[in-house]
Amino acid sequence: MPSAKRIYLSPPHMSGNEMKYIEEAFRDNWIAPLGPNVDNFEKDIAQYLGVKHVAALSSGTAAIHLALILLGVKPGDYVIVQSFTFSATVNPIVYLGATPVFVDSEPETWNMDPELLEKAIQDKRQKEKDKRKIKDKIKIKDKRKKIKGGEVKAIIGVNLYGMPAKWDEILAIGEKYGIPVIEDAAESLGSRYNGKMCGTIGKSGILSFNGNKIITTSGGGALLSDDEEMIAKARFLATQARDKAPHYQHSQIGYNYRMSNIVAGIGRGQMEVISERVRARRENFEFYKSNLSGLKGVSFIDEPGEKYFSNRWLTTILIDPKEAGADREEVRIALEKENIESRPLWKPMHLQPVFSGYPAFVNGISENLFSRGLCLPSGSSMTEEERERVVWVIRKELKKA
Repeated sequence: MPSAKRIYLSPPHMSGNEMKYIEEAFRDNWIAPLGPNVDNFEKDIAQYLGVKHVAALSSGTAAIHLALILLGVKPGDYVIVQSFTFSATVNPIVYLGATPVFVDSEPETWNMDPELLEKAIQDKRQKEKDKRKIKDKIKIKDKRKKIKGGEVKAIIGVNLYGMPAKWDEILAIGEKYGIPVIEDAAESLGSRYNGKMCGTIGKSGILSFNGNKIITTSGGGALLSDDEEMIAKARFLATQARDKAPHYQHSQIGYNYRMSNIVAGIGRGQMEVISERVRARRENFEFYKSNLSGLKGVSFIDEPGEKYFSNRWLTTILIDPKEAGADREEVRIALEKENIESRPLWKPMHLQPVFSGYPAFVNGISENLFSRGLCLPSGSSMTEEERERVVWVIRKELKKA
């Protein structure tokens, strides 16, 4: 067994200020969902991102679920979604009985390919027209025959590993076809696109504060929008949709999705150091790039231009086995033997067994990235010695190969 201390992929990194807000909650007996910490955490996020309204929630998944509900997604509808992502981006679509339509990546940012996005919309629009034609031909008296009409209700794009997507093109396509865009910014708090903070680019944006994110509340998320009515409705639904009445009254289905006051206290302490955390993650990337990019068969994803600023949540490398003499999995295993955690890039959703039956518009890019890509340890608390250990193992494995 390796004796060296384990290096984790992306561990939590506390500022030391979190306990102040947690102790306030204990002192004031705000040990419940909602409370002063939640209110102030929402204000901190809004001020940092320059967004008007924020609802702090129990997870990023909850935020996507509510965003889809608020856009009127119903069973039988389509939601077009990036395939190269984590399953939490897609699961809420299925919760609602809607159909995810997967769109592959483009090579510059690894995010949703705008050309394939438009093809997916056109395809589903044509299928919708065809179904209506069939429905018109069916005699009204034959009530047994039901033709499901599927509308494209939303587009969900992702900023993978902190890299902003090609949002100008994606938003233009959404506007052209009248389809609202949700920005999954779970991995990109602190990233910017064309001067605008990620999470504020679409009709609504979502954040995640899971334990591995750039800041954490141990578990939590947020829904963001400049639309006041949308966020007010999200808060209502997230607190079990309780009507205004002296008794418990409910006119629609709600959810237990609000963030607790304790958890939000952690978030307040984390928000005080968000700029430092972004700087540390970007320093990790620069260190790896300067020490590994000279190796044959190893490459990095760069910011495509001045519009792009990535928080570099995770540093990723691509390994070409023909040139490097070793593949991604051999490097991963070599790191694990030295007690260093690394991870393959996300397995595309259209390749996942649970989503295999859903429509997909693919070009092979995400499959290629998955087969070649590796996420390196990228915690903001990494020491110089730890980074050197990671580089040493990779160099040793590739030299041996």
